[in-house]
Amino acid sequence: MSSPNVSILSEIPEELHDTLKGYLSRHPDWDQDRVVTAALSLFLLQNGDTDRRAARIYLDSLFRRS
Repeated sequence: MSSPNVSILSEIPEELHDTLKGYLSRHPDWDQDRVVTAALSLFLLQNGDTDRRAARIYLDSLFRRS
């Protein structure tokens, strides 16, 4: 069962955007949404969020499960 998605708008430094574009050009199986989802869920896990849903979303994004 897929979770509903929420759209966010965020500004990031240009250098980070350039690095992301380079990564995505070398890894066509990833897209910007997948990278942001993986990064945000990992951040939450590493900074004390104990909600298992964040762990599931992180693993799903790594292994491309929906």
